Amino acid sequence: MQVNLSAYDIHKGPLILVNGAHPFIDDHSQSLDHITQHYPDVLMERQAASLLQLILIRLNAVNSIVPVSGYRSFYEQSVIYSDSLKENGLDFTLKFVALPGCSEHQTGLAIDLALNSDHIDFICPDFPYNGICQAFRKIAPDYGFIQRYLTSKQSITKIAHEPWHFRYVGYPHSVIINKNDFSLEEYIDYLKQYSIDHPLTFTDSHNKIEIFYVAQSEQVIEMMDDALYQVSGNNVDGYIITQWNDDYA
Repeated sequence: MQVNLSAYDIHKGPLILVNGAHPFIDDHSQSLDHITQHYPDVLMERQAASLLQLILIRLNAVNSIVPVSGYRSFYEQSVIYSDSLKENGLDFTLKFVALPGCSEHQTGLAIDLALNSDHIDFICPDFPYNGICQAFRKIAPDYGFIQRYLTSKQSITKIAHEPWHFRYVGYPHSVIINKNDFSLEEYIDYLKQYSIDHPLTFTDSHNKIEIFYVAQSEQVIEMMDDALYQVSGNNVDGYIITQWNDDYA
């Protein structure tokens, strides 16, 4: 089976890397949905929103964990950045607020969460490493989410530690990232050693999944007939293919 990859596909999909060096190419094509009916104005990419809702239901945390900020337009990010400069200063803003065009929130794949309280900080909400919030962290990778910004990765991400910021990358990528203590930047580089002839293999009790990188110059690849696969750009220089083995599924 022949799979055709377009140049624009590099900028689409759950594994796109968005940071100061790799801005988001916004084509206004995100399919967005709210996470819970209690917060209809907080939106995410439809698949991510559905899976986040499943985590909250599983933990019985719909009322104790609050979605603070999901999808933001370029304009909204610009306003937040400008307001933070005025209210918090340059040093704080550079640590916690991405430049407009360079924010994961513009992808619809990122969510800021808070422990429910009377006073929730919009920029730095409280999401502690205990109780229901830590329970969320533990199972989030099983649903495709990672905690995006860690203290140990600040030199790579250029963003300060954000316990509240989670990013949807999809399963099993979330599990691999979490297990290996990768930043998303590191994972994107890590996958470049795996090709269609030498894929990264991931297995669990239900699936055998093969993952490999395809360079931007390769616009056509040959896959097995009737293969179940997903294509995601990395927003850098190529594509990441995730293929499920039907013998396991």
